[in-house]
Amino acid sequence: MASTLEIVVLAAGKGTRMRSDLPKVLHRLAGKPLLGHVVDTAHALGAVQVCVVYGFGGEAVPQALADERLTFVLQAEQHGTGHAVMQALPKLADDGVTLVLYGDVPLTRVATLRPLVAAAQAGRLGLLTVDLVHPDGYGRIVRDNGRVVRIVEHKDASATERAIQEVNTGILAAPTASLRRWIAGLGNDNIQGEYYLTDIIAMSVLDGVEVETHQPAHEWEVLGVNSKAQLAELERIHQGEIARALLDAGVTLADPARLDVRGRLDCGRDVAIDVNCVFEGDVKLGDRVQVGANCVLRNVSVAAGTKIDAFTLIDDAEIGEAGRLGPFSRIRPGTRLARDVHVGNFVEIKNSQVGEGSKINHLSYVGDTTMGRKVNIGAGTITCNYDGANKHRTVIEDEAFVGSDTQLVAPVTVGRGATLGAGTTLTRDAPPGELTLSRAKQMTIRDWKRPTKKA
Repeated sequence: MASTLEIVVLAAGKGTRMRSDLPKVLHRLAGKPLLGHVVDTAHALGAVQVCVVYGFGGEAVPQALADERLTFVLQAEQHGTGHAVMQALPKLADDGVTLVLYGDVPLTRVATLRPLVAAAQAGRLGLLTVDLVHPDGYGRIVRDNGRVVRIVEHKDASATERAIQEVNTGILAAPTASLRRWIAGLGNDNIQGEYYLTDIIAMSVLDGVEVETHQPAHEWEVLGVNSKAQLAELERIHQGEIARALLDAGVTLADPARLDVRGRLDCGRDVAIDVNCVFEGDVKLGDRVQVGANCVLRNVSVAAGTKIDAFTLIDDAEIGEAGRLGPFSRIRPGTRLARDVHVGNFVEIKNSQVGEGSKINHLSYVGDTTMGRKVNIGAGTITCNYDGANKHRTVIEDEAFVGSDTQLVAPVTVGRGATLGAGTTLTRDAPPGELTLSRAKQMTIRDWKRPTKKA
């Protein structure tokens, strides 16, 4: 039976070159904190415990990932990677294996890490290395007859050792009991005066424990973030991988380099996405959905055959089949559009349900409204849902026709098949099947008081 896996994520650094008050591991990549990507990988590996070592920023890191099933350990003073792992050791069980990851190295794939875990479960030390053309700044892997014997940090390396191109990524896995023993033997007799986790490699060799190395399929898997420039570089790499996966799944992307997915994007068959679109949270696009340029979709489900024209923003909404939205439409949270609904330019809909075949084509606001089937809303129509203190709902029944420049002062109901003349301000229910209009002279109501908020 394989030993249980526990993962230690080192996330205590300040990230001075980020020039930010935010802890480095909380800067976002594809809409998620760097540390969040590492935690997702840790959970995907099946770890029984994920222990995050934090420091800079106080409680900001535990608070930001409070719902991620994590154990947090404070490293009050930072004295190197070995010192950081030392803080987590009391939380770890001796009969398992420990994988060490880094909160600022977000793109390492699960498949790359599994061989390291397997090596540790077999009693070896699994070490992730990579060959770099320009290895400056990295610890070099020193071998003797092909076997790893130690790692030397760049600042402590000789000229011969600096010529080595195989470098340490810092990611390793080991039997926890052995790791505990090696960590206890670390010293800080080096230029930095720090406890290097890499020194345990030489200790394992002295103990007769084989060091088994593996390399990632892509160099970017082990790239860390130390500056905003590096963060931007990883963002493009990550988005490029997402774009390639979408293309392989049959999605048409007008330009794969101009796509941002900040969450999860699921696409059906024959989906087409134009340039500069942003997808946030959980977005689902059904078969044959078309998304125009410069759209933003956040936590949205779009059913088959719907076309979304340019510059449309949809947030926490459900869009039915064969709809037509935009350009320049805004669909706000709580909105559900049925089949064949048309929402045109400069239309805003919030917390409303719109029935099949209804049309709101121009320059209108529909808020807190229940709208039936085959309703036509004229240009410039507004549902006045807020009285200054409380929200109220508007009901527009099937086949109603609302003329242009109409205000519906909620709470109010427009009956089935009713027609509201252009320029109407509706303050009472409009009866079904009748024409209702109001075009009164201007007047002032004396002694009127604004309503107060209900308790």
